[in-house]
Amino acid sequence: MTLPAPAKTLPSPASGPAADEGLARRLRALACTAPLHDLDVRKANLAGEYGVYAMAEVALAAIDLVTLNMDFDTGADHEQIVARLLPRVAAQAPARPAAEHERVARWVLENLINVGSVDRGFRAIYGTFGPDGVYVRRDYDFKLIEEVPGYGGTVYLRTTDEAVNVLVGALDTDVTSAQIAAEVKLEVLISRGRLADAQLAAEQARYRTVQYAETLRRTLDATRRNVRAVDWLVTVPDMIAEALDHVADRYRHENAILTNIRKARDEAEAVPDSKTGDNKRRAAELVDIVKDCIRRHTQLQSRLLDAGPLFRAEQDRQAFAAPAPRTGIDLYGQLVAPALPLPVAQAIRVTDAFFASGAGLRTPVSVRVADLVEILLTPPVEREHLGVEMPEPDLIATPDDSRFSEEQLAAAMALLELPHDAPRRLSGLLAEARRSDPDLPYLVALLAVHAASPAVGTAYRQGEERLLFAVDDGTELEDPEFGGADLIVGTALLDAAAMTADRTEAA
Repeated sequence: MTLPAPAKTLPSPASGPAADEGLARRLRALACTAPLHDLDVRKANLAGEYGVYAMAEVALAAIDLVTLNMDFDTGADHEQIVARLLPRVAAQAPARPAAEHERVARWVLENLINVGSVDRGFRAIYGTFGPDGVYVRRDYDFKLIEEVPGYGGTVYLRTTDEAVNVLVGALDTDVTSAQIAAEVKLEVLISRGRLADAQLAAEQARYRTVQYAETLRRTLDATRRNVRAVDWLVTVPDMIAEALDHVADRYRHENAILTNIRKARDEAEAVPDSKTGDNKRRAAELVDIVKDCIRRHTQLQSRLLDAGPLFRAEQDRQAFAAPAPRTGIDLYGQLVAPALPLPVAQAIRVTDAFFASGAGLRTPVSVRVADLVEILLTPPVEREHLGVEMPEPDLIATPDDSRFSEEQLAAAMALLELPHDAPRRLSGLLAEARRSDPDLPYLVALLAVHAASPAVGTAYRQGEERLLFAVDDGTELEDPEFGGADLIVGTALLDAAAMTADRTEAA
């Protein structure tokens, strides 16, 4: 008897979700480089001989220029990027005319923006295995350089996270961990004197700084559009707190790196030869790069500190915004309630007129059959005659943190209650106040300085008959605790009759 052969089991395509996710990340990173390789493929379609130009190299230079020239609020200028690309393009074909160099630069930049597409983005298709082991094809939409609106109708260029990943040559990694790794790598390379590798690490660290600021900028832009679309309860506050700690740590780290770079530069200046001369040049370039990183971190810190007030302002603006100027129809109050008590012969005229307009071919915006059915079938809500009950406010007693007591204020006012024809010097008032209470001179000096600019109009309108004033005649104050001018303090009488007449006329 022959038994059937056992069925062969196919090997698992992936060793687990982590391995499949790592493969998907590498496929996405590879897809981000496809538009650059496509430039060298499609350059044969241009009218003319453009085979001498390395389009992918020009594209990387364009992404580099846009990344370094964009700021937190603005981006890079289109014409400025084209102008800075011209020397690199001209170096590849110096015998070609300048008009051809400019055309190549513009063609590369427009293809990075993907001007010919509808949404100006790129799409790649890759496959992953689901939890059940079924192969699933997925779409990956991304952009490399975006055109964003600026102030005054201008348009700026900004690079995306995908473009920065292409520029750095890394996968889609976490920004914070990548930034810390780049800083540590930079410090190790500088301490070992490998300035050539350190320059590359410093440039990668700067790209990650730009990427971190771009993440915060997108969060704030989303908040300005719709504050409910961003999690300001947990996610964003945690991100801001983590980012502030990150900036403070990176600032100390970069200052230490800057010290090491300057030390390497000074040592290169002390021993002049060809190798140390090259180290001196690279050290000087590293100083500029790290200074730029410090500047960008300082700017990022200021934006992080402004994020909380911006959220509160946008929350107030969007919560109390005026509703749309459209009035709906109250079907119950305007149609159903008046029509129900009527006889059928009279109510049918009302309903026929309504449904002829409400259920025709061109339905008005304010009336829909779905809304009508929902409103008619919803039971009425009982309304309270006086409205909902107001909640009891939770009042907290404010602690009394006044420096001076009521008795001290009464003593100071009694001391300053001077006859209108006998003003006194501030030095004498301070000495007299010091004899009764050591703290009283501070209150007397405060009241005297406040009287140097008396509110005459306010006192006149409130019906005051006396007004305390102080005048500086240039005499210097001689006092063990206070300095400045020895003011002349006195009391002025206000015109009570004129005040009475004014109040009578106003009544």
